Amino acid sequence: MKLLNRICVACLVCNLFTAAWAEDWLQFRGSDNSGIVRGTPLPETLDGSEWTASLSGRGLSSPIILGDRVILTCSDGYRQDRLIVACFSEKTGDKLWQREFWATGRTICHEKMCVATPTPASDGQRIFAFYSSNDVICLDLEGNLQWYRGLTFDFPNVSNSLGMASSLVVRDGTVVCMAENDTQSLTFGLNAEDGTTRWQLERPRSANWTSPIVWPEDNSLVLLQSSKGVSAVDPRTGATAWEYLDGAATIPSLTVANGVAYVPSHGLTAIKPGSSDPRTPEILWQVAQLSPSTASPLVHEGRAYVINNAGVLVCADITNGERKWQCRLTGKFSATPIISANRLYCFNEQGLGQVVRLDAEQGEVIHTRDFEQTILATPSAANGALYLRSDRNLWKIK
Repeated sequence: MKLLNRICVACLVCNLFTAAWAEDWLQFRGSDNSGIVRGTPLPETLDGSEWTASLSGRGLSSPIILGDRVILTCSDGYRQDRLIVACFSEKTGDKLWQREFWATGRTICHEKMCVATPTPASDGQRIFAFYSSNDVICLDLEGNLQWYRGLTFDFPNVSNSLGMASSLVVRDGTVVCMAENDTQSLTFGLNAEDGTTRWQLERPRSANWTSPIVWPEDNSLVLLQSSKGVSAVDPRTGATAWEYLDGAATIPSLTVANGVAYVPSHGLTAIKPGSSDPRTPEILWQVAQLSPSTASPLVHEGRAYVINNAGVLVCADITNGERKWQCRLTGKFSATPIISANRLYCFNEQGLGQVVRLDAEQGEVIHTRDFEQTILATPSAANGALYLRSDRNLWKIK
C-alpha cells in the first residue's frame, strides 16, 4: 500500500509538472520543432508590446520559454568570444540573471551571422546552450553551471569559415548536437547529466546549417538532415533506423506532421517510413516549385507553407504537393515564420513583421509592424505571447 501511495504521488507530481510546462517553447521552432503554436493563440496584431528588454552582444538564436522565464544566448566582444546566457522574467522583462563564458573554439563567422546563432534547448530542468565556437554549456534554471564541453579540444577541425548554426534538441536524456562541416563533420549525442559523449556519428563532409528535428510520432527518433539526405537516429544510441539518400538542402530544416517528413529536397519532398522495408522511406510526392529559401517550411491543417527566394509565401496541399495559392510578402527572410490559429507570423531581415491570414481562399497580409532593427532570428511563443529578438532587443508581444 505504501508503495502504491508513493507511485500515485509521483504520478501526480509528474502530471502537475507536465501541465505547468505544457505551453512552453523548449527548443528551436517549439518543443516539437514544428513552428506551430499548440496552446493559447497569439494576438492578431503585433502592436501589443508588453515589454522590451535590452540585450548584450549579438544573437541570431531564438528565445526559449520555461514557465516564467525567457532564456536566450548572445555573443559579445571584438572577437565574439564572450558567450552569454541571459534569463528574463516572462512577466516584466527584468533580467533575472546573466552568465558569461569564454569561447574555447574558433569564433570566425560570416558578417551576417554570429557565434550565438544556434538556439538553446531545455528538458525542463536544465538549459543547454550551443555556440558556433562548438562550446556546449549546461546550466540549471537558476543559472548555475552544471557542465561545460568545448568540443574543439577533442575535435579541432570541427568548424567552417562562415560559422556554425545548427540548434540543439534534447530527447531521452541526450543532447543531440550537429557540428557538420567540410572537414571533420560529426554529430554528437551528449549525456544531459554530465556532457559526456554517448555516441558520435561521422557525417557527410559538407557545411550544414540545418538543425536536428524530433519525430513527434515516435519520440525515440531524431531526424538529421544534410546534403546527402535525412537520417533517422535513436538519440540513446545513435543507431540509424532509416535513411533518405536523395539529397537535401543545408540551410532550411525539414518539418514533421502526422507521421510524414516534409524535406527541402528537390523543392519539397514528402516522405514517410517504408511499410515493406522500414529502413527505406517511401516518397509520397516531390514538387520542385515548392523550394524554400532560408526559412524552413511549415505544415498546418493539411497545408504546407514555404517562403521562396523571391519572398513569396506559397501554400500547397500536403496530400499531393499541389499549389493552392501564393502571397507576395515584403522583404527578404532569414527567420522562419510561426503559425497560430490560422495566422502566419513572419519577420523580414529589415525588421518588418507581417501577419498573414491563412484561412481565406488566398493568403492575405492583415497586419504589419516595423521594428526598425535587423531581425534574423525565428520568433518563439508561449501562453499567448510572441517573443522576438534582434541584436539589441527582446520583445514580448501579447
